[in-house]
Formats: sequence, C-alpha cells, structure tokens
Amino acid sequence: MPNDIAVIPGDGIGTEVVDRSLPVAEAAADAAGVSIETADYGWGSERYLAEGAMMPEDGLDRLRDHDAIFLGAVGHPEVPDYVTLGGLRLEITKGFKQHVCERPTHLFEGVTSPLREYAGGEIDFVVYRQNTEGEYADIGGREYGGFDNEVAVQSALFTREGTETIVRAAFEAAADRDGELTNVTKSNAQAHGMVFWDDIVDEVGAEYPGVSVERLLVDAASMDLVRRPEEFDVLVASNLFGDILTDLGAGISGSLGLAPSSNVDPTREHPSMFEPVHGSAFDIAGEGIANPIGAVRSWALLFEHLGEASAASKLRDAVADQLADPDAPRTPDIGGTSGTGAVTADLRERIE
Repeated sequence: MPNDIAVIPGDGIGTEVVDRSLPVAEAAADAAGVSIETADYGWGSERYLAEGAMMPEDGLDRLRDHDAIFLGAVGHPEVPDYVTLGGLRLEITKGFKQHVCERPTHLFEGVTSPLREYAGGEIDFVVYRQNTEGEYADIGGREYGGFDNEVAVQSALFTREGTETIVRAAFEAAADRDGELTNVTKSNAQAHGMVFWDDIVDEVGAEYPGVSVERLLVDAASMDLVRRPEEFDVLVASNLFGDILTDLGAGISGSLGLAPSSNVDPTREHPSMFEPVHGSAFDIAGEGIANPIGAVRSWALLFEHLGEASAASKLRDAVADQLADPDAPRTPDIGGTSGTGAVTADLRERIE
C-alpha cells in the first residue's frame, strides 16, 4: 500500500517550497522503493479571505485517514496572525493530539554560523516543544474594551497528559542520543504551571536513570544557546519557550530556512504533521528565492515517522552533500545567489 499523504501548501512561500520540495521527496521515495500518494488541500488565508475560514468545518475528518500531513506555511499580511495560526495549524495539532513538536538544530558543513569558531557538526541538538497547550491555550478574554479599565486575561494551560507526553518523548530521545536533557522553564516566576512541569520532569526522569538533567530558566537557556551551544543535546520546553528557542537555534545554525519540524501524535491514533519552521514570508513571496531545505528536511522527518528510513536517509544525505559543496546552488539566506528551483533540481540530481 502506498503512503497516503495530505499536502497543505498554505500561504506565501509555503506554496513555493511545497511545489519545489515535493518532487525531491518523490525522487527519494522512488530511489528507496517507497510508494507515496498525495492529496492536495488548498486551505489557508486565501480561503479565509474568500469564505471566512482557513479550513472547512469537516477539515479534520478529511485529514483523519491520511498517513501523514505536510504543511507549507500559513500567514497573510491581510489576516491577523492569531486567525491564520488558530484557524489551521493549531486546529490540526490540537484536534489530532499532536503533543510532540520535534525540532532538530544542526550546523551543516559548508554553512557559516553567526557564532565565530563553530564548524560543521559542532552545533547539534534537538528541542522537544509541547505543541498543543501551555501558553498557546486559547483561554482568556477581554473586558471593558475602549475604557480606562480595559483588561485582557491570557491563561496558560498545562495538563498531565500533554506534559507527560512531551517530557517522555524528550527523555526517550536523550536516551538514544548522548544521555543529556535540559529542562527549560520559568518556574521562579510561574509557580503553578511551570512547577507542575518540573514535578513531571522529576517523575518521568526517575524512569531514565541514564539520562542526566540540567535545569535552566528560559532566559539563561537563551543566553547559553549562544554562549555554549555545543554543550546541548536534547532540550524540552513548553509551547512558547520551545518556539522561541528553536528560532534561536535556527539562527545560530545558519538560517531559519534550513530548519525542519514535526508535530507528532505518539499514539499514532491520528496522522502527524510535518512542516518547515519558517513562516509564509510574504516579503519574499513570488521572488523564487525561498530556501527549500527546511521543507526537504521536514519530508525526511515524515518518511522517518512512517518507517521509511531509507527514503529519509537519501534526503538527509543529499542535503548534507549539497551544503558541503562550495559549487552547489544555494539561496540568498545562506550566502548564495540561486533560486528555490535550482536548489531542488540539484538535490534531485544527487538523489537520482
């Protein structure tokens, strides 16, 4: 049976990186003897502007039977960000209990880090970000709008299910890697949700005696990711903190355009979703210069999740070979002058 993948190109450069990266993923699948089928869903901001919703009411039902979902990006200058995020990506991650957001950071050979004296392979860590609740829970409200006593309340939500799921995934990853986990919180200032989080890290950590745990407040972790990134292995953090730290990780490893991401339901009851970390980037949309490597690396995460290790490996090897090659095409964000299509055409040649 072929792997059945739902593809949501989304907005802006999301449509561009999906259009260019899909043939690369198909080439890797063919080379590995893997069969895939894709179904395109044209949901996003254009649909919202035309119909008042980012996705149809039965959108989750349409996606439910697919083996995986690939998302380009969402966001539009004419639509508030909370609408684009909440109306599509968060609708899917929450509806399908995709509690685990895995975001690897790797400095590739041939890519220059803005941090001096770091060479390829010397920055290599992965952030496990709680993906469905925490600071992104839609709990709160506003009262007395326009008056002097106007008030806004935004509450963070931490459940045992969601927190245990992400913490256990992070410990499993640390046990498979170098056995080092960094727990990032702000429990000195958030004495309820973050202390609850710390308690669950202690409980789950007792099951993994071979994993050492470092505890950092998010401000210190941000500083240390710049000051000593080579010392980090696996980090686990809440939704907001993980989001910020992974953008920082992308920055110190060369570009946000290189960064992949997965949104996983570990129970596999629902399909998981894969996407590059970058947004819709309307400032460069239509110019053909978006970096497709974050999308290609996200396809590798998708194949790995589906158990197609050979296809995932072919994508990763092609990316590493291309970035290490000084004569290979590269997009402007990593110092090149080539376009999206030239990069993906070169990747396909390396695979085929």
